[in-house]
Amino acid sequence: MKFSIILPVKNGGNYIKECVRSILSQTYPDFNLHILENCSTDGTAEWLQTLTDERIVVIPSETSLSIEENWARILYIQKNEFITIIGHDDLLDANYLQVMDDLIEQYPDASLYQTHFRFIDAKGNKIRSCQRMEIKQNASKFLSSFLQRKIDVNGTGFMMRSKDYNILGGISFYPNLLFADFELWIKATELSYKVTSSEECFSFRLHQSTTTISADIKMQRGFEQFIYFLAALRKSNEEYESAIKNDAIGFIQFWCKGLAHRLLRTPKSKRDNLSVFLFLNKCKAYADMFDHENKFDPMSIKSINLARQIDRFAISRNLFLLFKKIYSKPILE
Repeated sequence: MKFSIILPVKNGGNYIKECVRSILSQTYPDFNLHILENCSTDGTAEWLQTLTDERIVVIPSETSLSIEENWARILYIQKNEFITIIGHDDLLDANYLQVMDDLIEQYPDASLYQTHFRFIDAKGNKIRSCQRMEIKQNASKFLSSFLQRKIDVNGTGFMMRSKDYNILGGISFYPNLLFADFELWIKATELSYKVTSSEECFSFRLHQSTTTISADIKMQRGFEQFIYFLAALRKSNEEYESAIKNDAIGFIQFWCKGLAHRLLRTPKSKRDNLSVFLFLNKCKAYADMFDHENKFDPMSIKSINLARQIDRFAISRNLFLLFKKIYSKPILE
């Protein structure tokens, strides 16, 4: 077989049923579906046992694993020539593999393949299409597009050769895998180049589990790990040096604001001794790593400074948390 579709799952609920149906409906027949089942307790494991399609290979875990540990298993399972990884709540269009096969035939020397896609909500309604991507990009241009937030990137929808995945060591061990997928895609693109079909061939689901539940401290740590990855990448060649020098500060500023606000919404007992003020100092230090003469000043951004002021005192922190329970919309924009 040519393709392996890999589906890690723990407690997939009804979403995994939709996901599996979308995979099995592919018009291109030459594939296996490898499901990495991670000790689900919601009936997912039992439902998987009822599936009789010969293309499905269920690989259970003997013990309950973290998301990082479950995805790490991808490196060690038997895979076909090409692999793609899908989240259990995402959906493939019926022509996804056919479009990928055509793309591979057209660009046989590329090292990473993708199609355009759409974002959907928890009920499957379309939110928007992804931002348009160039047909062909080298690694430095791909990185620059990501740092400038000109493209939408997630773990679903990319295709690469299994041998390349193994050579690269699989997906890196980031907290909750935050930013880990993009590090992998950059490394894969670096082997040759990335190509993207203009067709929209899958759906990426946005709902509470992908926007608000991820542990805030893990997001901070994942962000920091990615910053150090960029710092190492910058030293590897001149093209990366240029892209990171031009775009890293804006990237840091964007995430500084978002993560400072998330930290403010986290009770102090769950922050691992990290305050908004300390995090802002970290962000300034990150910026200095890439440009000692940069003018990035987190305190000069009103909404960031307001978050810092609220975080200074227990009474204002608690009032903010109480207010957020009542009013869920952003208030520090």
